[in-house]
Amino acid sequence: MLSLLYQNISRYIHLSEEEFDQFSKPFQLKSFKKKETVLKEGDYCLFEGFVLNGCFKIYYLNEDGFEQTLYFAIEGWWITDIDSLLNDVPSILNIEALMDSEVLLISKKDKEALYEAMPQIEKLFRIMNQRSSVALQRRILSLTGKTADKRYVEFLEKYPGLEQKLTQQQVASYLGITHEFLSKVRKRISLGK
Repeated sequence: MLSLLYQNISRYIHLSEEEFDQFSKPFQLKSFKKKETVLKEGDYCLFEGFVLNGCFKIYYLNEDGFEQTLYFAIEGWWITDIDSLLNDVPSILNIEALMDSEVLLISKKDKEALYEAMPQIEKLFRIMNQRSSVALQRRILSLTGKTADKRYVEFLEKYPGLEQKLTQQQVASYLGITHEFLSKVRKRISLGK
């Protein structure tokens, strides 16, 4: 289970076996059942989580009460509400398991202690936050500047094989469209129009 975490962070920094043991020690393994809530709007986010297996949706409810999915977190991805975690404010996001899933959780306090004990960990999370900012910027540009057809194709490329595990409503929520319109998009793309 820790090998996936090691592979993930090794993309950004090098840790010896001893350093990785020190880094991974504060992480707690947590299992979530399908539809179980990890974080609820209004609660304070006190963790960052590394997804070992399964899938989570990170979403909010818009003013009309409709779900808007920001992203899906699959194996090797991280979950959190960074605004709530860093600024100690109630979360506006919800994090829900879409299938039975396992995640390694680290508290803000433990992460801060790692920063003090291991300076390279601060570098790790800085790089990860920069990559996350780029991904969110691209997501915003996609939502505001691309057609639903192009967003659907991007979704298929970003999450290969995930569509078969999600409901049509969940995919539509990610794309920012209705599930009825998603059916039309799928039809157009399958016909090559």
